[in-house]
Amino acid sequence: MVSAAMRERDAGRAAAAVPIIEAALEKHADNVRLWHVLGLLYRAEENSADAMRAFRKAVDLAPTDPKVTHALARVTMEAGRPAKELFDEAWRHSPGDASVIMGRAAAQSAIGETEAAIADIDEVLKNNPLWLEGQELLAQLRWMNGERDGFTAGFERALEAHPGHQGLWFKLINALSQVDRFADANAVVARARNHVSDIRALDISEAICASELGDVERADRLFDRVAPYREMPLAVRYMRHMLRTGRPEKAARCGEERAQDADSNEMWPYLGLAWRMTDDPRWEWLERDERLIKTYDIGERVDMAALAEHLRTLHVLKADMAGQSVRGGTQTDGPLFARADPEIRELRAAIVDTVTAHMQTLAPVDPDHPVLRHSPGPFQFGGSWSVRLAGAGRHTNHIHPRGWYSSALYVSLPSQEDFGEPPAGWLAFGKPPDELDLDLEPYEMVEPKVGTLALFPSIMWHGTIPFDAGERLTVAFDVQAPISP
Repeated sequence: MVSAAMRERDAGRAAAAVPIIEAALEKHADNVRLWHVLGLLYRAEENSADAMRAFRKAVDLAPTDPKVTHALARVTMEAGRPAKELFDEAWRHSPGDASVIMGRAAAQSAIGETEAAIADIDEVLKNNPLWLEGQELLAQLRWMNGERDGFTAGFERALEAHPGHQGLWFKLINALSQVDRFADANAVVARARNHVSDIRALDISEAICASELGDVERADRLFDRVAPYREMPLAVRYMRHMLRTGRPEKAARCGEERAQDADSNEMWPYLGLAWRMTDDPRWEWLERDERLIKTYDIGERVDMAALAEHLRTLHVLKADMAGQSVRGGTQTDGPLFARADPEIRELRAAIVDTVTAHMQTLAPVDPDHPVLRHSPGPFQFGGSWSVRLAGAGRHTNHIHPRGWYSSALYVSLPSQEDFGEPPAGWLAFGKPPDELDLDLEPYEMVEPKVGTLALFPSIMWHGTIPFDAGERLTVAFDVQAPISP
């Protein structure tokens, strides 16, 4: 029964597996594993309230079991309830479990204790400097707390003690690149050459830095050196370089060779730019199908004023997240739709219905199209969050490579006077990232209105036009591709 239930969960049909486990619990009510699995099924459906009840029963039956104590702490945090003490309990039963330590830090941050989380993770890393996930987490927490200058101090301290550790060097380079500190990353690459034996990986890192810094000749030389571009992230970076330097034909050729790869999502937006720059009609097939971008009004189903008031209490971070598109604002952490708050449950139900209906508008299926090749079916959210932008805040032009469909729901907006002249604050599609310096303007825009939900392909370039003043409060989410029958 457990195996069958977990297969259903892994296939995106967790709700169908719940009766299987509930039937088993009628005969085996004291079976810890069954309660644990029931909690996992509810968690997969983002039903945190029922997941908490199931995990609590499992903990009552086995109070020292590290799996169930951690599960209860994790889902309690996702539900939006204080969970630090539960993570403390889980840590006592599993002191070496890195995921518990990281969850505890997230629980601290969720209640506004980010500085305490930083201090605790920093203390752990003093004794375990080669814990790479911990180093990444420490840098991210410091960045979100507004520490712009010393956010990578943990990496530097670890490298003083372990200068030959390749993983530390590359994680540090990535942490700097995530926040567009390419000059600093380039300097780290130069230092790493005295200690790291993976020369090709260093050449790739230097090529990326050189390209982003506008050092075209050096970037060309390095990209030639690391060819062929077998890894998709490298192929994407090569395409960025070709587009930025006025060689869209080469970018297109690289992308066309990789179009059928399983991990091609991040490549498609750059291929679309290359086709658009070379007047290849395939870019319209890729991006301009009228089915792709839709707006829906869900204001009558959701109390937007109550939702806005609730969302404001969740914005506890001091600054934007590393590697995200937000500038001049904050973003909530963790899966918003897993919260047990009534405002969020009401919102999620309305969105599930809207996404389900939207899928029906995408017929007929186009098996070659990266978005339209999927038939309607059960789906899961790949992430959900809220963004609060202040005056002059914006989203940079970006994509969501791990999603299928993405979104923007307008919950609260400034007055037109504060917003500024249209299209200030509007959602713009088709404009590439500013750093590529391409003369391409948006091909479609959505005017923000309270209650309006915009749905669009995750691989479509999108961003917001800056506005003058006031608060722009939104909810966003990614939908994963529907699961095939």
